Amino acid sequence: MNSDFILRLRQWFEYEQDAHAKTIYSLLDLPNEKKQTKEFQKAVDLYAHIIGARWLWLHRIGHAEKMPDNLFPTDVNVEHLTDITDKMNAAWHNYFTNLNETELNRTFEYSSTENLLFTNKVDEILTQLFGHSWYHRGQIAQIVRSLDGTPAETDFVYWTRSPETK
Repeated sequence: MNSDFILRLRQWFEYEQDAHAKTIYSLLDLPNEKKQTKEFQKAVDLYAHIIGARWLWLHRIGHAEKMPDNLFPTDVNVEHLTDITDKMNAAWHNYFTNLNETELNRTFEYSSTENLLFTNKVDEILTQLFGHSWYHRGQIAQIVRSLDGTPAETDFVYWTRSPETK
């Protein structure tokens, strides 16, 4: 069962790389006057938060040396999103390549941002990561739409669909 779940996690990670790229493009594709708004900056900062959270969890599970400087960054430059995403993706790619059942079932302790101590299994946290990204990409899509842009189509089902052949 766990080996099936590992394959699913790897698939989700592959899908998420594509969804992140599309989300960045939807932000970059907005007209310059829309990029000057508070709403646009909120979307960019939300995206940077997704990346920060991914680094935080990679650190907490013991596979990144340092924690992100800020889990809720502000005034992030949209032009930096691709670079910070590529670095995060590379680190997680290494992790998922080596993920095995022992690691998936490992229980670990960590301190929350409020300095409270918690214990979770790795599989629980990996599931949380994808849900967290889906949630915030939805928020970003709403903001892009409110700025008269075209939100990225990031639904998992669209990514997995194969055209029907007759």
